Amino acid sequence: MGTIAVTGAASGMGASIAARLTEQGHRVIGVDLRGTDVEADLGTPEGRAAAAAEVTRLADGRLDGFVPFAGISGGAGRPASLLVSVNYFGAIGLLEGLRPALAAAGQSSVVLASSNSMTTQPGWSPELAAACLAGDEDAARTLADELPDDGGVLTYPATKAAIAYYTRTRAADHIADGIRLNAIAPGFIDTPMTRAGRKDPRIAAGIEAFLASVPAARAGRPEEVAELVLFLLSAKSAYCVGTLMYCDGGLDAKVRGLDWPKVLTPQP
Repeated sequence: MGTIAVTGAASGMGASIAARLTEQGHRVIGVDLRGTDVEADLGTPEGRAAAAAEVTRLADGRLDGFVPFAGISGGAGRPASLLVSVNYFGAIGLLEGLRPALAAAGQSSVVLASSNSMTTQPGWSPELAAACLAGDEDAARTLADELPDDGGVLTYPATKAAIAYYTRTRAADHIADGIRLNAIAPGFIDTPMTRAGRKDPRIAAGIEAFLASVPAARAGRPEEVAELVLFLLSAKSAYCVGTLMYCDGGLDAKVRGLDWPKVLTPQP
């Protein structure tokens, strides 16, 4: 059994993941704004630094796994820049702060939270995703707030695409330190965050149309995502490195169909 840190552990998918890990006998270090082992605002550099220090202390400098699932959705009156800081930098900044503890374990696993919105929702900004991936939080925040994006609805998939890009492009670097890096792209999951979105009339109609298009004809459940996370954390997935797994009721497959995989274009 190992020591695993989970962000967003107070509710939703994070809470389900933490509960299943505890049931399996792992020691879970929960991170959230309140009500967990480590209370921190991951939307700020100071909060991430404090969280990294406290998680490392509680783990005695050795962490077997990390599941950064803290996140927020777009909504009326919410600055788009906040989604950038929480969804992308809150995950990646803390990951980088915990990297020494993850490397100390010898063989550790990280499961990041992407989203199927990046391939099923049109209109998001590749430039914003690139700014996130470049690690320039100020530039990414500025770009997000300059976009014609009411409440960050289009910023959300850009941050999740950046998570996917990070997973794919940094996996080789991490595995050199014994850290397996993978990501999950959930679809619409029934959580407190998505229920809150349904209370906004401008978002609710889009959500209902979105769910109607899902081949499985329903929203996903947090425990279904949790089981996939547990697999990627376990030795059963030891050869999975840089993998992006969809858990979305078949919507990505429906939308993209023959769009992927594609023939590799050799680089000069």
